[in-house]
Amino acid sequence: MVSSFLTDVTVVGIVLGGMVFIHELGHFLAAKAFGVRVVTFSLGFGQRLLGIHAGRLSFGALKDPDPMHTDYRLSLLPLGGWVKMAGDDPTETRHTDPDEYLSRPRWQRFVIVLMGPTMNALLAVGLLTGLYRFHFEKPAYEEQPVVIGAIVPHSPAAEAGLQVGDTVERFGTLQHPRWQDVQFRVLTDAGQSIPLVVERDGKQFQTTLVPRAEGRDQVGSAGWYPCVPLVIDQVSPGSPASRVGLRPGDEIIGINGRKILFEPLIVEKLRESDGHQVQLTIERDGKTFQVNVRPVYSEVQGQKFWRIGVTLRNTLFVVRELPLGLAFERSLRDNFRSLLATFDVLGKIVTRQMSTRSLSGPIGIAQASGQAYREGLPDLLTLAAFISLQLALINLFPIPILDGGAILLLAIEGALRRDLSVELKERFLQVGMVFLLLLVVFVTYNDIVKTVHPS
Repeated sequence: MVSSFLTDVTVVGIVLGGMVFIHELGHFLAAKAFGVRVVTFSLGFGQRLLGIHAGRLSFGALKDPDPMHTDYRLSLLPLGGWVKMAGDDPTETRHTDPDEYLSRPRWQRFVIVLMGPTMNALLAVGLLTGLYRFHFEKPAYEEQPVVIGAIVPHSPAAEAGLQVGDTVERFGTLQHPRWQDVQFRVLTDAGQSIPLVVERDGKQFQTTLVPRAEGRDQVGSAGWYPCVPLVIDQVSPGSPASRVGLRPGDEIIGINGRKILFEPLIVEKLRESDGHQVQLTIERDGKTFQVNVRPVYSEVQGQKFWRIGVTLRNTLFVVRELPLGLAFERSLRDNFRSLLATFDVLGKIVTRQMSTRSLSGPIGIAQASGQAYREGLPDLLTLAAFISLQLALINLFPIPILDGGAILLLAIEGALRRDLSVELKERFLQVGMVFLLLLVVFVTYNDIVKTVHPS
């Protein structure tokens, strides 16, 4: 428990710290490009540990720093970074030097502010491009028709009268949908009625699906699974599967009289058998028959579980390397889809069509980061790209203190063709500070509630 917590904290510190540093690097590079004097560029927050100032390496706090040179420093808390530009605080005494931030044209200040979120967006695209170049993995069923492979008893899908093997021909307004089209809609439409047209045995009928809010995040669930065949690739000699005559190429389509076409669920049921005999429904050369098999408890790759002695064909995931151009194109597409999904979720939360429990704060992000780290580098990079994109988007919201608030002020001043008063800007920032503090308190409380009461 303690080690898991420490892992979560360490991983989220590295991930979020990197995101914030890249964000601040964007502001720094743009400021330097426009000739704005940067007083401090820090990796981390808090007390200065060491750095280079005026071409000299020094340790600890600077004594009599030269404001005409940048202090490139490493600070005590390595959680991101920050940039201090000359003349960027309207409440401080200004010398109206041409290299001060507030002395530059508004369009240059706009670019400097915008470069922070832009760097986060570019990082998201770059992370996925690099990942897809060497390891592109996705569920094989995502782009396949919505053929149902398993249904949870008493679930919304069961209540809608759906059965294993049904094909959804229309989902809401979508004709001939794919699984990737319906999965997000189900997650975000808890409690909403979705009309379906379903094909079964060559005939079509209409029904209505009402996803149910479930889990710690209270997102929609239909209680159905895609069709992912469990096809046997190899049978171990002398194993329970071998003794009942199973062969490579056989497809397991059910267990204990229940038809299931979803590979992970069948594997889970076999492992949960606890050594008791199970009846498997097998399809071979177009014919169906049943066999009774008793799993044995054995070790595979250091892990012990109940198994019947078969290896399976990889029908669940597609894993391959993509050419660089295709990896970049797929990265752009996936990031754009994530962006649209974020707007959809936020809109439904504001209009109370989704529970606010779907929001995550620092604790939730730490838990997700730790879990992604334990799953492997591809999962961690995918999550890091998602978080970076969210930071880019959130920072563009027209909220005081955030970059979007600064852009809003610049737009107002541009329209008025004059600077707003210092007093008005101070009030603007104070409102933003209060709003952000309340938001942090709310999402943190949300995380605690979800941790203590996960369902």
